[in-house]
Amino acid sequence: MAVPVSQMWTVASYVLKQKVKGRKRYPLVLMLEPLFRCNLACAGCGKIQYPAHILKQNLSPEQCFKAVEECGAPMVSIPGGEPLMHPQIQEIVEGLIARKKYIYLCTNALLLKEKLDLFKPSKYLTFSVHMDGQREHHDFSVCREGTYDKAYEGMKEALRRGFRVTTNTTLFDGADPKSVRAFFDEMMELGVEGMMLSPGYTYDKAPDQDHFLSKKKTRQLFRHILSNRKSNWRFNQSVLFLEYLMGRRDYNCTPWGMPAYNIFGWQKPCYLMQDGYADTYEELLRETKWENYGGESGNPKCANCMVHSGYEASAVNHTFGSLGGLVATVRAMVFNKYNDPDIDDDQMTPSHGPLVHIHTAPQA
Repeated sequence: MAVPVSQMWTVASYVLKQKVKGRKRYPLVLMLEPLFRCNLACAGCGKIQYPAHILKQNLSPEQCFKAVEECGAPMVSIPGGEPLMHPQIQEIVEGLIARKKYIYLCTNALLLKEKLDLFKPSKYLTFSVHMDGQREHHDFSVCREGTYDKAYEGMKEALRRGFRVTTNTTLFDGADPKSVRAFFDEMMELGVEGMMLSPGYTYDKAPDQDHFLSKKKTRQLFRHILSNRKSNWRFNQSVLFLEYLMGRRDYNCTPWGMPAYNIFGWQKPCYLMQDGYADTYEELLRETKWENYGGESGNPKCANCMVHSGYEASAVNHTFGSLGGLVATVRAMVFNKYNDPDIDDDQMTPSHGPLVHIHTAPQA
């Protein structure tokens, strides 16, 4: 099982409480971004395009804890930038563990091996490592040779010490399904707890704007990757969200499900789009014109988005929102091979080039 029972129970009971209270908009995962600076300059990520005085800033532990308590989500994703570069990351993680929040610390793992002594294994802490495919693809996507091997060694040491480790992979136009499936085999052999997947979003600051997927291409790509699935592959995310990526079901965007907080405040409307900031979480919910976002809105910026930060919370809400959603989830967990005679390995060839990387945070 890719997610511990205790975590699944915490999330399930939390969502059911929101349903009982009649809350239509509630947070599932807080995207807590304590800094923007990074030790990589990936072509698909625009975080380090901020000016130097912004890149020098950090959220304090107190600011992090206030946001977590204000939001109330049971899970906290800590993306960046590179969180392991934060001078107080140990204090932040320890404070969140003390509050019994399930943490996904997103990292490129270049510093993981040397920073492991700062942390203790806990069911509440998972290192979510950005791995964008096999060695050649990964190194190309992050624009530096040797990163795959260093990240692999960091994950291997973390697993040896008893830490929870997952991978987080973002796919773009040109991704090779055969190589992605081979990458799944490599990660399962390494022993990671589970894998997370998402299509890329057209982040405005990203230097590479040529490899973002349309919805049609996203469904084609994920159908090729996830059909005829191997029984040992473990995915650390909603099974219904994976079906959504394959084009087997449809959802509306629920960006309030994964609200983002960074040095500027609460980001409107979501982690990947910047249309202003709110000072408080309540202001974010109250003042954001949610009807202007998502695939149903007609907003061109949302037209091709199928990213987890907008749609995985929708899938989780479906699971616990009706008997039909619960049945669909159980069915997807049991019948998870998705045999498709129209797809075989010989058909899985790249369309343009290798994977391109963008920072995303993990899913529920």
